[in-house]
Amino acid sequence: MTGPRKPTSQPSRSPKPKSQQLKLRRPEPRAAAGYFQILPAALPPRLARLTALTKPGVRGAPDVDAAQVLLAETLLKARIKGEVLDLSAMGGLIASLPGVTLRAAEGSAPALAVLQAAGINAVAAIPGDPLERAPTVTLILAGDRGNAYAQAQVSWAHACTPPGGILYLAGDRDKGFDRYVRAAGAAFGSGETIARDGGMRVAKLVRRPGPTPPQPPAETYKYEDLKVVALPGVFSAGKADKATALLLRTLDDLDVSGKAVLDLGCGAGLIGAWAARRGGMATLTDADLSSVRSAEQTLAANQLTGETLHSDVDAALGERRFDLILSNPPFHVGRGVVLDVAAEFLKTAERRLKPGGAAYYVANDFLPYEKLLTGWASVTEVVRESGFKVLRAERL
Repeated sequence: MTGPRKPTSQPSRSPKPKSQQLKLRRPEPRAAAGYFQILPAALPPRLARLTALTKPGVRGAPDVDAAQVLLAETLLKARIKGEVLDLSAMGGLIASLPGVTLRAAEGSAPALAVLQAAGINAVAAIPGDPLERAPTVTLILAGDRGNAYAQAQVSWAHACTPPGGILYLAGDRDKGFDRYVRAAGAAFGSGETIARDGGMRVAKLVRRPGPTPPQPPAETYKYEDLKVVALPGVFSAGKADKATALLLRTLDDLDVSGKAVLDLGCGAGLIGAWAARRGGMATLTDADLSSVRSAEQTLAANQLTGETLHSDVDAALGERRFDLILSNPPFHVGRGVVLDVAAEFLKTAERRLKPGGAAYYVANDFLPYEKLLTGWASVTEVVRESGFKVLRAERL
């Protein structure tokens, strides 16, 4: 049986509290920050009167995502006021626009933590979740997550915009923005690109009456005797990625029966389902809500029992401890290579392993994970193959 899912209730529409107005301030000088520390985001001077918060794991950190910066500038110039439904709220920049009352939606656990710290009542949601419509909707296209995810975002935005309502759509020209705007224009009936800055773009679309395009279906594939279900945008949705497959091949003789196993950064849930199939008591976590929903479906498709949690690394794990941690840590956030998330995955083993427990990590062979595991673990390179390595860290 899968773990409970947080209800996707609507964000409050009461008058904006003082905390949600995000008092205008300049970011303070940065001290060395831990992974979970929330800080003011660095904004360009032209947006100095606006504010946003951020932390590792949020797109654009320690700055604000470039597409969201251009979106905020565009809304300022258009003097947008009143209720705005932001379907990719990130660190809450749009909430600091004068006269705007934000309704925030996010599928990223780090971003949700930041929004909560800013006093913004955000809803955990992914493309396709029903939300109350708003006259003005904003969305950052995540073209780096693939065509299906961008299509799902456009369909979601259409469903959230009433006839006559306006969608402001932002994104990266090099990540398919122009193509997705054409698709959105076919659904909305009217729209054009109205702002450009380098490779970033913002389009304005006015919705005509008509049906919402369907959400793209989940992808499925087989790995040995397991069926894997992946919603649009989930890592390695169409097949097992090479690193994960290497990890599972390496662990083929590992006895997991009766052991508490953590699949940290579970994606579509292949590693956790593999452990559950072999008798492990599996817990699957991911910061991406689409991944958590996919992992739930993967467990259900194989009639397997496991707990699924939407979690910023191990933040939602409470007091849980594990005999085994199995992980293919992410080292990208959006378009960038960001190792602070992966580093926190490695630190999690020190916090979460039972005495004598072990963590197995698979990674690109150039990543310096061994250095991050020293001091508390005995580290062994189990295998190195085709540009990847599997490390075993046993708690001392």
